[in-house]
Amino acid sequence: MTVKKVSLLILLLLAADQALKIWVKTHMALDEAIVVCPDWFQLRFIENNGAAFGMHIASGGGFDWGKLLLGIFRIGLSGGVAWLIVRLINHRTQTPKGVIVGLALIFAGAVGNILDSAFYGLLFSASTPYTVAQFGGHYAGFMMGKVVDMFYFPLFQWNSVPRFLSFLVDSNNYFFGAIFNLADAYISVAVVYLLLFQYKFLDK
Repeated sequence: MTVKKVSLLILLLLAADQALKIWVKTHMALDEAIVVCPDWFQLRFIENNGAAFGMHIASGGGFDWGKLLLGIFRIGLSGGVAWLIVRLINHRTQTPKGVIVGLALIFAGAVGNILDSAFYGLLFSASTPYTVAQFGGHYAGFMMGKVVDMFYFPLFQWNSVPRFLSFLVDSNNYFFGAIFNLADAYISVAVVYLLLFQYKFLDK
């Protein structure tokens, strides 16, 4: 694969991620749900503050330093993945295409969520359970915006879940309870694929 082809793939992935997020942000109220397939698939709009493990480090003025540091870390990590993609294409010509595509998915996913944090607070009004956000508003500063999530798969209720598996269920004991976005899916699919099918190359 060439750098040009990978760049086009990344742009297409980013366009799909951002188009869906912007549609959800501007057409749905916060926590509104659209049932796509009864009993197992919904589009449910929530916003994620983006701090790792729920961490919030704020100064006395209320500035979220933890969120800013996380954003800087994500930008640095994305830059590292981009450098690795270019290096593998230009200097390791025997690199499997699957590795390049996997890294492109990870890069696109990371950048997709960075864009939410960086610009959504500057471009949109705040979403609430009673109002739909409008383009041209302003609810947060640069890097302080919230990440838009929407995919929800409440497959079944698991009422006696062991404590060490509690992360697999939501507050209503539904498995799988996480709500995520397309960018998250890119990263998750790519990591699983690379670990399962490209581990020999990664081991080198």
